[in-house]
Amino acid sequence: MPDPHTADRTSAVYLLFAHEPYYPGPGTREINTTLVAADTLLHPQVLQPDGARIHDLLTRRRQPGEIIPLATLTHELDGGADWPTVGDWERVTVDLVHLVQTRMCDALSLGLPEVARALICTAPDIQMRVFDAAADEFTVYGPEDRAKVLTEVGRLLAGLTAEQPFWPGDGRSSSRGRR
Repeated sequence: MPDPHTADRTSAVYLLFAHEPYYPGPGTREINTTLVAADTLLHPQVLQPDGARIHDLLTRRRQPGEIIPLATLTHELDGGADWPTVGDWERVTVDLVHLVQTRMCDALSLGLPEVARALICTAPDIQMRVFDAAADEFTVYGPEDRAKVLTEVGRLLAGLTAEQPFWPGDGRSSSRGRR
């Protein structure tokens, strides 16, 4: 008999998170944000059971193909107050970046501009004011701007997954290249 709680889950979603910038090689652009398939959280080299708990939260009541920023999960967890009951998101994201850097899973590695990165690091309903010193004025960014960033990331993702879905890794080294 099917589990009634799995009916409102889909693992065909993606986790988008910002992290400490790194440069994958000489002459390359800074990578400061990464997108992975939800099932990558279940990889044996990701801290468990924390990865599985975050996967559970990430895949609940989502639409297939949806991109969920880590900040959205934080928002859903009472602004982060409930993270201790779920898991160590910081350690899990470090583990995910390691998997990406060692090509043990597929990922979309991005060098988002400062404002775009800040928008995915905020709750879905937040407005953010940014001061432009050259123009001596503030610019307000809000949920619509965040949605545009997610749409652009989704467009990049669609181009990569048109031929095959993201590989979440299987715990063994593979010749498959990182995206």
